[in-house]
Amino acid sequence: MKVTKESIKQFLESLPKNEREELLSEFLEPSKSSSSDTQRLSRQELLNNKQGECPHCSSRQYVKYGIDKGSQRYKCKSCKRNFTEYTGTWLAGLHKKDKVDAYLALMLEEKTLDQIKVELKINKKTAFDWRHKILSSLENLDKDVFSGITESDETFFRYSEKGKKNLSGKGKKRGRQSKGKGNISDKVTVVATSDRAGQHGLNVVTMGRLCKNDITRSIGGRISEKTILCSDSHLSYRGFAIDNSIEHHTVKPKSGVYIKEGVYHVQHVNSMHNKLKKWINHQFWGVSSKYLQQYLNWFRAKEIIKQNQQPLSQLVKQTVFDIRALERYFRIEKEFEMLKTSQ
Repeated sequence: MKVTKESIKQFLESLPKNEREELLSEFLEPSKSSSSDTQRLSRQELLNNKQGECPHCSSRQYVKYGIDKGSQRYKCKSCKRNFTEYTGTWLAGLHKKDKVDAYLALMLEEKTLDQIKVELKINKKTAFDWRHKILSSLENLDKDVFSGITESDETFFRYSEKGKKNLSGKGKKRGRQSKGKGNISDKVTVVATSDRAGQHGLNVVTMGRLCKNDITRSIGGRISEKTILCSDSHLSYRGFAIDNSIEHHTVKPKSGVYIKEGVYHVQHVNSMHNKLKKWINHQFWGVSSKYLQQYLNWFRAKEIIKQNQQPLSQLVKQTVFDIRALERYFRIEKEFEMLKTSQ
């Protein structure tokens, strides 16, 4: 009997639901694990072929230096420090590496921490820490220069200490608005930027009102003479454009001017604001301001990875190869303290 796609489909449909799901999971599970195993192996091959760099000083002068807990160890000739293929990545010092593949797959499905805890039989705190280590490795994913018409606009998130046991002030009811019309002093400012070629940027910049230096920190390193900035009439954007000698067009939505010359508008970034806030409020019921940048990284990565035919492989490749991920993870607390004092 000739086996065809249709006959396989009919066979699967004839099975009881539990047997069908079990059989499908057996087929799918190896593919999940093999993708990240391959990426880990290729990172080791990269180092073995002298194409990697020391995670401590970025030198390419290193030699093999024995085995460390089953992993190849290397010694840098420049800084004299040791490292393995995991050093600097979010996998460094991680126990239960055999669960990493399944964790990444569940994260792609946007499972909650409680669901991940039950499915992988790990502590919820472990699931939480892994999430933010992974998100730290997504910060520089696909960050090319903005080219052509580039929209930029700010949006605001209410300051939150979600998850903290001892709040610095009185707790606030979810959904409550700020006191006073236009009062944004208690809100976290996020700059969203997008060009027509599909490059995106989402950055937490300050508390309260936006200034020119905040815009520079957010997108200053990603513009060129080919960038055509489009924003609202905020004076900070005008000053930023003048300082960087780039073409600048403004629209005035509050005055009913949404599009200028048929092409200049900020509707793409405003749509991004809308999608982002719905995702954060509905998926997580809000997030702590301390970790807001991490979730912005996640949202941005989602928009990029969803266009890939192998999203899991793309996620693994990005997270495993980033040797600055752990450094960013340990910097979260310090950057949060700086944000709180930026009012």
